[in-house]
Amino acid sequence: MHESRTGRQVTLRHGDRSAVVVELGAALRHYAVGDRLVLDGFAPDDRITGGRGQILAPWPNRIQDGRYRWDGQDQQLPLTEPGNGNAIHGLLRWTSWRVVEAQDDRAVLDVSLWPQPGYPFHLRVRAEYTLDEDGLGVAVVARNLGENAAPYGVGQHPYLTVGTGTVDDALLTVPARTRLRTGERGLPVAAEPVQDSPYDFRTPRAIGTQRLDTPFCDLDRDARGRAVVSLAHSSGAWGTDVWLGEGAGHVQVYTGDTLPEGERRRSVAIEPMSCPPDAFRTGKGLVTLRPGEEHTVRWGITPWQE
Repeated sequence: MHESRTGRQVTLRHGDRSAVVVELGAALRHYAVGDRLVLDGFAPDDRITGGRGQILAPWPNRIQDGRYRWDGQDQQLPLTEPGNGNAIHGLLRWTSWRVVEAQDDRAVLDVSLWPQPGYPFHLRVRAEYTLDEDGLGVAVVARNLGENAAPYGVGQHPYLTVGTGTVDDALLTVPARTRLRTGERGLPVAAEPVQDSPYDFRTPRAIGTQRLDTPFCDLDRDARGRAVVSLAHSSGAWGTDVWLGEGAGHVQVYTGDTLPEGERRRSVAIEPMSCPPDAFRTGKGLVTLRPGEEHTVRWGITPWQE
């Protein structure tokens, strides 16, 4: 029997929509509407590159030097981005999650995050995927099973495509009033208003040659409490909305400029996050998850066509 390099493949279907979630990291591998690809994903036996579709917990993005202080104790995480000296994207990307529910239009996977060097806390994390007429909905729920309060953040790393050869011609909308300016190591150095800057995407405009690996915050939300980031074809005739709901107060937008040749600027990563980069050190947006408490982040993908 052939076993995929990304583990069990769980396929969800609703009408002409299909999505695939994999056992490795509970990553979102595929999403399409009919023949139209919504997600720039990966094949079952591909090595996952660039964080493609992965869940980022117990922190999204980067922690400077992998070092932080919590409850009077200094902690040192493995430097998983050694070139920049950072710990990046959490501890659950390369673990095998357990499929606990697999229906036609719903999948649930969970995993234990055991105490370990740099993160001596015990969490249970559950990922719930649902596919319906509104699109794909995702909920990531963490529960603290330990005896001490734990620092916690979460995000996810889907790459969206609207069928353009590169992202240059795609129209991007980000309903954010503030962006975090980052330094050479990808860490925030200042918060700046987007108004009158190249980072103002509050109305749709082409990405052009602009390079983005940018955290945004101060998100404007609709009547449902959702902030909606949109990527559209240059014609404006079709596109995809990524909505950020409960627990998702930040978003990172990445145009893939540092990816390998062939993947570079092919799609846009729109990453819902509960906190900005380096939150373990700065405390900004960081969740203190007390024993027995749960934290939930909800987000989703809604393709559309005029």
